[in-house]
Amino acid sequence: MLIKKVAIDLGTTNILVHVPKRGIVINEPSVVAISKEDGKVLAVGAEAKEMVGRTPDTIVAERPLKDGVIASYRTTEAMLRYFINKALGGVRLFRPEVMIAVPAGITSTERRAVIDAAMTAGSRAAYIIKEPIVAAIGADIPIGSASGNMICDIGGGTAEIAVISLGGIVSCGSVRIGGMRFDHSIAEYIRRKYGLAIGERTSEQVKIQIGSAMYMDKPLTMDVKGREIISGLPRTITVSSDDTTEALRDDLEGLIEAIKAVLHETPPELSADVMEKGIVMTGGSSLLRNLDELISQATGVACYVADEPLLCVAKGTGVALENLESYKRSVMSTR
Repeated sequence: MLIKKVAIDLGTTNILVHVPKRGIVINEPSVVAISKEDGKVLAVGAEAKEMVGRTPDTIVAERPLKDGVIASYRTTEAMLRYFINKALGGVRLFRPEVMIAVPAGITSTERRAVIDAAMTAGSRAAYIIKEPIVAAIGADIPIGSASGNMICDIGGGTAEIAVISLGGIVSCGSVRIGGMRFDHSIAEYIRRKYGLAIGERTSEQVKIQIGSAMYMDKPLTMDVKGREIISGLPRTITVSSDDTTEALRDDLEGLIEAIKAVLHETPPELSADVMEKGIVMTGGSSLLRNLDELISQATGVACYVADEPLLCVAKGTGVALENLESYKRSVMSTR
């Protein structure tokens, strides 16, 4: 086996790289720091994330992916090259085969851009597979059976909802609601209610530490540092989990509407299977407190968070790449 294989979960907020037999070898933020003067890539991943909101005028730290698709082609290609080289290391005789998970609602132009970026970054062959399929594989759902399974993959940029049967997607929906939108909503709410401007890293910390999709009997609190809008001076305030629930209300309503729309399109036989088995949630944003309970209450269908939801897409992509023949029908395009 001289030809190496690399499976990539090309996420809006994180990139995960899975190498068969070694498991997940890279889990880093999808951020690239670039010099404005000569366009050189200065840092990628965790190192570049440290620079977000802290760069001088000559450096820009950006996310090359927006809502799960490529927003900056050249930067994405540089990032893919960096992560493929880091995953495989050293000198290689053969270029690797790469499989990349992309949102189900991706257009043919966006798909072409992902394949071109992977090929330019040094891969021998590039395969594209839909995220809900690999999220289900990574969550140990038997997608090949003649039975309906519903998956809700909530990532950094998009939420992908799909009902899968016989290895294919029967009905699906994709909404641009995810972790980054949650962060933005929390920052906006704190700005409006407390008159305090906070950065995206701070709002992400608020979401992770005290964020909740439903009001809690005993609200959690944390101190938040930021800049007071009126005076422009630094200030610390105390924020509660109830603030985050209020801030995320509209986003979560949009997510629930998308789930209901997919359930509405699902054939009756498969609806019965979904009622029986429930909805499986994957993706980092599914870890938001009480989100599974909120979806259960809104839809009347039981909802569970998969084991290691952040890793499901990467693990599933790795399994699909190793067993390419079995999952040939699920692969969207190759080159």
